[in-house]
Amino acid sequence: MSARPGTPASPAAPHAAPDGPHDERAGEVWEPPEQKRVLIVLALSQTLSGAGLAAGITVGALLAEEMLGSTGLAGLPAALFTGGAALGAVGIGRVCQRWGRRPGLTAGYATAGLGSLGVVAAAGLGSVWLLFLSLLVYGAGTATTLMARYAGADLAAPARRGRAVSLVLFATTLGAVIGPNLVGVTGEAAHGLGVPRLAGPFLLAVVAYAAAAVVLGVFLRPDPLRLARRLAEVREAAEADAAPALGAAEDTSTDPAAVPAPRTDTRKLATGAAVMTFTQLVMIAIMTMTPVHMRAHGHATETAGLVIALHVAAMYLPSPLTGMLVDRIGRLRVAAASGIVLLAAGVLAALAPAHSVPALATALVLLGLGWNFGLVSGTAIVTDAVPLATRASTQGLVDVGIAVAGATGGMASGLVVATGGYSALALGGGIVALGLVPLLVLSGRGDRTGTDSRAVAGPSAPEEQA
Repeated sequence: MSARPGTPASPAAPHAAPDGPHDERAGEVWEPPEQKRVLIVLALSQTLSGAGLAAGITVGALLAEEMLGSTGLAGLPAALFTGGAALGAVGIGRVCQRWGRRPGLTAGYATAGLGSLGVVAAAGLGSVWLLFLSLLVYGAGTATTLMARYAGADLAAPARRGRAVSLVLFATTLGAVIGPNLVGVTGEAAHGLGVPRLAGPFLLAVVAYAAAAVVLGVFLRPDPLRLARRLAEVREAAEADAAPALGAAEDTSTDPAAVPAPRTDTRKLATGAAVMTFTQLVMIAIMTMTPVHMRAHGHATETAGLVIALHVAAMYLPSPLTGMLVDRIGRLRVAAASGIVLLAAGVLAALAPAHSVPALATALVLLGLGWNFGLVSGTAIVTDAVPLATRASTQGLVDVGIAVAGATGGMASGLVVATGGYSALALGGGIVALGLVPLLVLSGRGDRTGTDSRAVAGPSAPEEQA
């Protein structure tokens, strides 16, 4: 049991762990001291990896268009590296489940660095097939950057999970914003090495991903997932020791079989996965073709890079505020807001004059913000729904769905623009995103009709309404 308000916690209190009982009103939301170190190390690695992530976003479609000579296939790189992210999410999830977050995330970034190097080589050799293969491998970086958010939540108290996830995402901002603005500098560096200028950002990605792998491999100790499991085991053992005395006092059964094991809340899991899948599909589709749309109307590559930098900033910079909103006003409300914001982004992008950089930039900022709302709220919903025993593997499978949605959006985006134009793509994406709202209304009604909406591994934020 937790200590009474105003009474010092007993020595066993820390073993309540991040998934144990808590009472925010009494100021007893406890987290292990290691959580602070974990967040600092994750923040440093995410700052580095953000620069690598931005390479594919900024020039992937342009490089493919240049090498393939076709706008219709310009969405192929996004489809490939998000497809690679799906494969990476499976592998990383399994490694994390078996050995912990540190080996899984380290291997993911190392693989992405190798893929980035392959893209540079493919551009220098003019090999389309090597480009395709390398973009697939490069996609492991996208999977790792996203899956790192789960590591931030492993040791977090349930009432602080939104904020923990948001801090990890926020750290991605610096590298992700700086990367697109270095298109010119890295392009000159690539040209000096005898490869096309558009391969320059991938040179930066090689260094960024390799550095992120080193930081995690050396400094992510203790492993957050493994520590969370140990703390949960200690808590369960303490509760088992206390059960006979409690049972004698209350005349209740102490049979371990009478205590249900934590299990996955499938409805909440499906809701969180749907939120992140919809937002990823829409964001990737519109974002991928915006640089192509801009260059087709006479804008310089550097100008497109600036717009993408603003977009990426909106994807990650609002994360602390989003996390606070998720924890304070509820997961479902923030998730519903993501659909509305993405609709506004799609409408503005569709109506924006092609020559207007401010209008396009504003649309892309809204696109990034809507994605941020969906990712942070969806991550909190999924983490609440899954017990520690299966958390990493289930999170990996959810991210596979996210990556497949991104691959679909990336591949379809070029075809839609080639046949119906950029405006049709943007407006269609916004309408698809709006479909989140009725889904979340139904999910909220499920909570109110008696469905258990508590976190499986412990209490979550107060019950909410859509």
